[in-house]
Amino acid sequence: MRFASSVAAVLTLALAVPAQAGTLAGVTMPDSSEVAGQQLALNGMAVRSKLFIKGYVGGLYLPAKETAGAKILAADSPRQMRMHWLYGANKGQICEGWDEGLALNTPNASAELRQQFVTLCSWMSDVKKGEQFVFTYVPGTGTTVEVKGETKGTLAGKAFADALFACWIGAKPSAGGDFKEGVLGG
Repeated sequence: MRFASSVAAVLTLALAVPAQAGTLAGVTMPDSSEVAGQQLALNGMAVRSKLFIKGYVGGLYLPAKETAGAKILAADSPRQMRMHWLYGANKGQICEGWDEGLALNTPNASAELRQQFVTLCSWMSDVKKGEQFVFTYVPGTGTTVEVKGETKGTLAGKAFADALFACWIGAKPSAGGDFKEGVLGG
């Protein structure tokens, strides 16, 4: 009887601990994220490195696993990118990354879209190791931006979401080809 109750206790404990999707560079991200009442699955994780410095671990969440960035951008469905910083960065460096990603992937951006990236940049702040950014797109609502646990606002439209996510999974990702491959599950 004692054995059965011990097994039951272990099983109960195992079921109470959430499943972990993966760990990369010491960062563990959950296997799913709830967005607007829908469960999104962790599609993949990658490390963003620049000049041999590991900047952050990114995790891309989607309604279903997908390996093609173009398909993700074409779909009007919820998506989320989480950035867990491994190294400090200042606001200027972060904004340079957004500007580079927009120029590489949306070279003929409208004035409205460019202004949305200016607003995005205004919401950024210096980051330290361990801090996080979360970008969540919900169709009909827009992209909500969280910086270090604080919701900064929501930028309307699929065009903005596509331009932002293209920085990671577009034809010329500013985060790099290895990063794109990782978050696409490669």
